[in-house]
Amino acid sequence: MLDRLGDEVARATSIVRYAPESHFSPHVHTGGEEFLVLDGVFQDEHGDFPAGCYVRNPPESRHTPRSARGCTILVKLWQFDLADRTHVRIDTNKMAFLRDPEHPAVEIMPLFRDGHEDVRLERWAPDSTVVIDEAGGAEIFVLQGSFTESGETFEEQSWLRLPKHWRCELRTGAQGVRVWIKRGHLVETPARPHNA
Repeated sequence: MLDRLGDEVARATSIVRYAPESHFSPHVHTGGEEFLVLDGVFQDEHGDFPAGCYVRNPPESRHTPRSARGCTILVKLWQFDLADRTHVRIDTNKMAFLRDPEHPAVEIMPLFRDGHEDVRLERWAPDSTVVIDEAGGAEIFVLQGSFTESGETFEEQSWLRLPKHWRCELRTGAQGVRVWIKRGHLVETPARPHNA
């Protein structure tokens, strides 16, 4: 558990590990579900999603998750606009990073964007400084490599949430870093689900 607001029904950000041959009963994601497969293969009736797949199941979507081989996912629940009905299923292994024209040390892979949030993968060059100055806050999850912020090192599977109107300088390690990053979604103070 990385972050949780609420009890049984909660606004939550977690790392979830499925044991081999594990499954959940069919269920509805009333508040939506967003996840990135970190290792193994996640499965449901919509397909097999290997490491690197990014999935958004919007509010009121239904599925039956399982994993024959086992898997680990970064998952966020109850963090959607409740009117959102956009399904997203992206295998990032089949996509290319793009140069960020405003930041020479950064390459980006857009995953989802609307008026509420911007979700992407980013690669930051080795031994470089990346400035995060996001009015709407940001969350960063390290997929590979490392960076430091205020003297603290963030390595693989580290998570950092920056509040709105926060500016910081992140310094990458000798191997650079690949991150999942979400920006702009913390304009409003996070609240527990209305149905909690």
